[in-house]
Amino acid sequence: MFTDKVVLITGASSGIGAETAIEFSKLNAKLVITGRNKENLDKIAKQCEDGSPNKHKPLVVIADMNVEADVDSIIKNTLEHFGKLDVLVNNAGILENGTIETTSLEQYDRVMNTNVRAPYYLTMLAVPHLVKSKGSIVNVSSVTGLRSFPNVLAYCMSKSALDQFTRCVALELAPKGVRVNAVNPGVIATGIHMKSSMNEQQYEEFLRKCAETHALGRAGESKEVASVIIFLASNAASNITGATLPVDGGRHAMCPR
Repeated sequence: MFTDKVVLITGASSGIGAETAIEFSKLNAKLVITGRNKENLDKIAKQCEDGSPNKHKPLVVIADMNVEADVDSIIKNTLEHFGKLDVLVNNAGILENGTIETTSLEQYDRVMNTNVRAPYYLTMLAVPHLVKSKGSIVNVSSVTGLRSFPNVLAYCMSKSALDQFTRCVALELAPKGVRVNAVNPGVIATGIHMKSSMNEQQYEEFLRKCAETHALGRAGESKEVASVIIFLASNAASNITGATLPVDGGRHAMCPR
């Protein structure tokens, strides 16, 4: 399905990004995977190579999405190595907790820079090449972009901005044959919440609570998001653009009673 297609995935060293890379490799895609953790990226690259029917070796680019020169180097290395780009998956993101009373400007900037400014810049650089290949973009957003939640203010704002970015860029690029969509996961058992503020015990409790907060009665798995990213990037979704697709066990449809 993705034979001879070049797929670039940011934040591929863990969680949804890593799982998406592994699943794309099974479909024979040529991968570019980026992140800050070289050791993790190398492990994922090995899994991708092992799973690839043609044993394609991913191009690993160590990059901090908040450093413009690093973002430049992602596109530069991709084109030097593969000569083209077919799919961009803007997955890298961070989660910070806090309310209007407790979120510092520094936290706000960190979240908005990583979750909005970085994909904006990478997309800007990638677009001329995606126009050439009539490729597609998939942004990894969140149910927090679609619905309001307390105590994750900057994160909610960043993901709603990413959703609007998805829709606007979809309209801008549609005449050029490039599709742009987003997936909006609910809670996915990736550990991102532990990285933000929770210890192991709090995280276990948080996942248990997902039984009540998600209609399907559980948190999701990275693979369940990866399969939707792949669908949106594929020809199976050839008539879908500007969509923000919840992959959240029904959470977006729920209201407390």
